This record gives sequence, structure tokens and C-alpha cells, in this order.
Amino acid sequence: MTAIDTVAELMEVAAITAPKTRGQDFVVVKTVAGRELKQLGEGMKEYAERVGIPGFARDGGNVLNSEAVVLIGIKDADVADLNCGACGDDACIMINTHEGEFKGPQCALRVLDMGIALGSAVKTAGMMNIDNRIMYRAGVVARELELIDADFVMGIPLSVTGKSIYFDRKS
Repeated sequence: MTAIDTVAELMEVAAITAPKTRGQDFVVVKTVAGRELKQLGEGMKEYAERVGIPGFARDGGNVLNSEAVVLIGIKDADVADLNCGACGDDACIMINTHEGEFKGPQCALRVLDMGIALGSAVKTAGMMNIDNRIMYRAGVVARELELIDADFVMGIPLSVTGKSIYFDRKS
């Protein structure tokens, strides 16, 4: 087991144990490495060509130069049933009625749960000095390739080099 494997596992733990609205857990996690990592990075480059958004190819290159990607998302997240209005509706919305890059709409409080899980995971990586970056685009393609069963997902690639490969990138 490498240091990256250990940190990825600790990141998963941090995401899983992060606080959740009303104590209800809809967060899902998975780490991809090896063949799946290559599939994700190449898939992101293919997606860039298909949809005409070069950022997917740039981020796909970052994924291919990474040692692992931790995927964090939400699956079948019921509304919090608090009628808070954060989603823009007077009463809690009907979730997952639209299929796009992600399923939606999602309850704002459940998306916040996912954000807290992401923050907990990247904090863990940072404490271990593992370079990382939350990537929306990695989540889009990971979902499309069915690398994780999630309705809404982000990817966190991990790298150990002399300089972070995720920042100071060309547009």
C-alpha cells in the first residue's frame, strides 16, 4: 500500500464521517486508481472533444498524471423536508426529475452535506501534504462512465510531486 492509498482511504473516512443534515447519510465515496484512473482521464479528454469544452481535456491530463482520484457524491438523497426555500421553491422539491451531466434538482441541504464531505476530504489530504483539487469535470465523466453510482459527484485527484500539478495550469 502506498502513501496515496492510505491518504485516499483516510479521505473516504473523513467524507463518510462528516456531519449530515438531520443525521441522514446520502454521501457515497469511491477511490479510483490504475485502470479506472486511466479510463477516467482518457474519458475526460474524449468528453472534451465531444462537447467542445477544452477544460475537460486539461483536467483529464491532470487526472492521467495523478496517482488516484477520490470520488465523492450523493445518491438518492431525499429532501431534508424542512421547507427552507434554499432550492428556490416554497415547499421541498421533487428531486431527480431532470437528467443532465448530473441528476437534479437536488435539495440544497443535501448538496451542502456533499460539500462538507468534500471539504473534510481535501482537509485530510492537505494535512498529509498530498496535492489535490476538487474537480467538477472529473465527477461528470466518472458518473457517465459509471465509475461511481451517484446522482451528483465531484472528483479529487491526488498527486505527490515537487510542485502541484493542479494549479498554475494553462487555460
